[in-house]
Amino acid sequence: MIIFTSICANYLHKARTLAKSVKENIPDATFIVCLAERELFPQYEYPYFDQIVLAKDAWEGNFNRFIFKHAIVEASTAVKGQFFRYLYKAFPDEQQFVYLDPDVYVYSDFIELRTLLNKRPIVLCPHLLDPGNIDMELSSTAHGVYNLGFLGVNRSDEAEKFINWWAERLYLFCYDDIANGIFTDQKWIDLAPCFFDVEIFKHRGYDFAPWSLLNCEMTEENGAFYIKGDPLRFIHFSGYGDSAQKCMSEWLPEGEHPFKKLYSKYSEIHDSNNSDGISKTKWSYSCYTSGEKIDNPIRIAYRKDYDVMFSVEDPFELSNTYFAGRLNVGSAINKSKKTVTKAVYIIRTQGVRVFLKKVFNKLFNRK
Repeated sequence: MIIFTSICANYLHKARTLAKSVKENIPDATFIVCLAERELFPQYEYPYFDQIVLAKDAWEGNFNRFIFKHAIVEASTAVKGQFFRYLYKAFPDEQQFVYLDPDVYVYSDFIELRTLLNKRPIVLCPHLLDPGNIDMELSSTAHGVYNLGFLGVNRSDEAEKFINWWAERLYLFCYDDIANGIFTDQKWIDLAPCFFDVEIFKHRGYDFAPWSLLNCEMTEENGAFYIKGDPLRFIHFSGYGDSAQKCMSEWLPEGEHPFKKLYSKYSEIHDSNNSDGISKTKWSYSCYTSGEKIDNPIRIAYRKDYDVMFSVEDPFELSNTYFAGRLNVGSAINKSKKTVTKAVYIIRTQGVRVFLKKVFNKLFNRK
């Protein structure tokens, strides 16, 4: 089994935490990191990583042209489809391939998943397995029914057809743009069961997460953990920090709880893996090769203008001034900066409440 995660360097501490948990519980798995950075440095290596592959080295075509249009939040998800393609070719004897988000922690072997992938081409986990959490039901309609912190596929024609379809969609449409029906790589997968032979995996021990906490009935027996009788395989510590703690405070009873115990232990390991401050690493694709920071309005305008996008061989060799002229975004950038400056001034001089009132009145055309 190949297990991989996809990150930028600022998430290496999370990938370290995941890799160690994989190797301790699934020792026959090969663990690979897909790294969306320009270079691979010695400090990125880790004993539990079998291999680190730069996303650009697994790419087919012009990677700089592709990655330029993505913010860091989008980058490590946008390359996942193509990286599955790469793994199929790089490991021709492997039959099972699993993606896990870097903020996952594995607690036991994937016994059920191994059996499932022997006969089913594509395995997805829904965000929710029970109705009743209205907040999360609404979130799922916006962000995607299935959580792409996990994806399992085998080596089959059906799985490859799915991966090729998904990779093609991500090439031009992998953005954090919920207003237009896209949430990075995840929202696309709502369509997968319509197009492909997909197993919707409802084992509660897989992809357990803070959004699963309401009425979760997690128990501990002789050092093993269960959710409504299903043995715990991995937890997706999505929203680690304030968001996860908010879920715990709202959806778990006061006092001791098995999840609180696991969260505390995960925090210790997670934070120790960041003792070198790797989380503060600057994303190498956030700037032009000159060192100039890429303005976000430039990225957004660039990805909407295919004539400009496909006419430039390496956008990182250019500048904000060049693209502002070709994409006509100079005025938009200046307007954005003025808006931010004005907002900061109102907040400082009149307070947040006055600022929010002005925004509300403007939205609803009130004087």
